[in-house]
Amino acid sequence: MLSAIIVAAGSSRRMGFDKLLAPLGGSTVLAQTIQRFQESPEVGEIILVCPAERFQSLNMMASCNMMRVDGGAERHHSVKAGLDALSTDSQFVAIHDGARPLVSKQAIALCYQKAQETQAATLARPATETIKRATEKGTVSESVSRDDLWFMETPQIFRTELIKKAYTEVEAQDQLVTDEVSALQLIGHGTTLVTSPCFNPKITYPADLELAEKFIHD
Repeated sequence: MLSAIIVAAGSSRRMGFDKLLAPLGGSTVLAQTIQRFQESPEVGEIILVCPAERFQSLNMMASCNMMRVDGGAERHHSVKAGLDALSTDSQFVAIHDGARPLVSKQAIALCYQKAQETQAATLARPATETIKRATEKGTVSESVSRDDLWFMETPQIFRTELIKKAYTEVEAQDQLVTDEVSALQLIGHGTTLVTSPCFNPKITYPADLELAEKFIHD
């Protein structure tokens, strides 16, 4: 069975307001994200990691295959809480940012298929822009080759026992990881990149909301 952990415990500091409850497509950012996984036939259970008050503000009824758990101080603490809540039937788990509401069912299915083949897969997109390194004062210091550089997206899908093993190592080494690919790197396990077939941005700034609204019904 494929489980899904939707991480939605952040404070939205850069947005200045609760971006996950911001209006989008007739509902909210987080509600749109949840709906994408609810409509995916591959997903058998959803673990929503968020504060109780945020969930209550969604005005959503918890379905038989969805439960809410509290998050932690950092993202990896929230992911660990989600992993601890998985059912014993979970064979693979998709870990997804609550602030990525445009992920498509096709993208989820493609990533899951690759994870079944390789044990670990993530949606990603190749770097296409010119990349520079800058000084602390914001002055360009050097060019960085974009060859073989990728932007990580979510979901990131893994065999459940594998990602649990990786998170045991995260805790043992007291590491701060910002995604699950980094957690697998700690145990020397690679993750296969799957080129995202859809526009799949993370809502971070107000302008991202405006852009997402234009794509929400595509």
